[in-house]
Amino acid sequence: MTTNPKASRYHIRRVERPVPSDAGTGDAGVFDNHDDGFGNLDFRRDADRPAPASQEAGAAPGPAEPLAAGTQQSVPRAETPEEIEAALAAIAAEGLTGRQLRRALAIAEKHGMKPTSEFDAVRQLREAGIDPFSRASLLRVVSSNGEAAGGGARPPGPDSRALTRLPGDQVQLPKKVKPISVPSTEQRAEINQAAEILRMQQDIARRRRRRLALLGARLFAFVLLPTLVAGWYFYAIATPIYSVRTEFVIQQAGPTSSGGSLGGLFSGTAFATSQDSIAVQGYLQSREAMTRLDADLGFRAHFQDARFDPLQRLAPDASLEAAYKVYRKFLKISFDTTEGVIRMDVMAADPQIAADWSRQLVSYAEGQVDHLTQRLREDQMRDAQAGYDAAQEALVASQKRLIELQEKFKILSTDSEVGLIVGQISGLESQLTQERLSLAQMEANPNPNQARMEPVKRRIATLESEVAALRARLTENTGGATSLAEVQGELLVAQADMQTRQMLLAQALQSMETARIEANRQVRYLSLSVSPIPPDEPAYPRAFENTLVTMLILLGIYLMVSMTAAILREQVSS
Repeated sequence: MTTNPKASRYHIRRVERPVPSDAGTGDAGVFDNHDDGFGNLDFRRDADRPAPASQEAGAAPGPAEPLAAGTQQSVPRAETPEEIEAALAAIAAEGLTGRQLRRALAIAEKHGMKPTSEFDAVRQLREAGIDPFSRASLLRVVSSNGEAAGGGARPPGPDSRALTRLPGDQVQLPKKVKPISVPSTEQRAEINQAAEILRMQQDIARRRRRRLALLGARLFAFVLLPTLVAGWYFYAIATPIYSVRTEFVIQQAGPTSSGGSLGGLFSGTAFATSQDSIAVQGYLQSREAMTRLDADLGFRAHFQDARFDPLQRLAPDASLEAAYKVYRKFLKISFDTTEGVIRMDVMAADPQIAADWSRQLVSYAEGQVDHLTQRLREDQMRDAQAGYDAAQEALVASQKRLIELQEKFKILSTDSEVGLIVGQISGLESQLTQERLSLAQMEANPNPNQARMEPVKRRIATLESEVAALRARLTENTGGATSLAEVQGELLVAQADMQTRQMLLAQALQSMETARIEANRQVRYLSLSVSPIPPDEPAYPRAFENTLVTMLILLGIYLMVSMTAAILREQVSS
């Protein structure tokens, strides 16, 4: 990059410089201030020479007459004072130096003129057709001085026919001379300034061209040349790689009944199996999957084949980490969280090998899915089955206890025994009541028959003793026999325990059924939506895209390094 030079700026007032007069400049302008080496000789053709004043005034054209050296075409003579003042003002505006004005005054005095001022001397000389600033005019002054001093005259030469006599002159000069203009100090300053500006512009342009050349060289060396090398590699050297695309989704078993719980909100959606999908994705990208694929289908041997270019070929003695880097490079797996789809791209140098690898990895994914939910399902079913087995064993034990009590007391059911005894007591009570009525009737006679009353009394006593024995059998342990109340209590406890065990068994059975349903809901299925099909054209390398990306990367690095170097250079210089 180019750093602009820093310079202080000053408030410089613009100076109005006088415009130089065109008179006396000839065809060369203000820059023609050097002699051409041919003196007063004029090599122009007659058609290119300026017309004489007589022709401009309308006179008939005649043969061109050469002007005397140091003369010029005369300007119109100023007659009136106004014209004289205007001519003097125009001469003053030319910005003549003091030296030029003194020279003009000396030449005018030499020609016998009587100017009132130095500007008037310039005016009179120009009206007489004499260039006051030419070298010929100055030479005429010097020659006249020499003749006055030496008393001799200039010998006639080959150009004597071209000399004319002017009033006050002793030496004839050629009529046709080449005017030489001497610029003023201001004009010379402007010329020097313009030349300096031109030189600076040329120097700036030269430096810009040099910097552009250096910039082009650096761009070629650091950007274009590596880009060409990369393009040559991608187009001519790189091994064609085939890509096989596979898509599958992990689904959950649908619920058997429509429940209103919050757990059924996400069932059947991508959120229900997102953790399983992410786990499967991580497993397929792991070293274990790479090791299994290498053992089953020879993953490392394929990339060690000579068909691969040296940059992609795996070394024969490559380590596990090097092989894993190649595995991660040529296996791309992505999971779409919105759709719940796992997309897998398997790349290889042969399309059929890539398709076989893809199918093998899908089988690994299926096994991983089954392994993820198998432990959870086994835990749920194991706990439910253990609870059911314990409840069943407790019920069997309670049933055995009840049977043992029935066999021990020789009673099948205490309710039936109690009913039987109560019936017997009721019958005996009825008979006892009748016998007591009969005895009361007999005793109501004034002279009862004692023979008939004794049997009735004995029957009443027997019935009362039998009723008492039956009642004692219900509540008292007599003669080593257990009372019916105690037997009934034990049997009722055994029966209640058995009923409780039956209820617990029923609940355990229901829990086991629920666990079985939940275990079935935890089952995951891997559904293959896009099967791996071998392609017929390679997908990589993408020569144009890779070359363009390489160029952009190199260009970005070059720009960053250049900007950093420029900033550091500016900081150091400041």
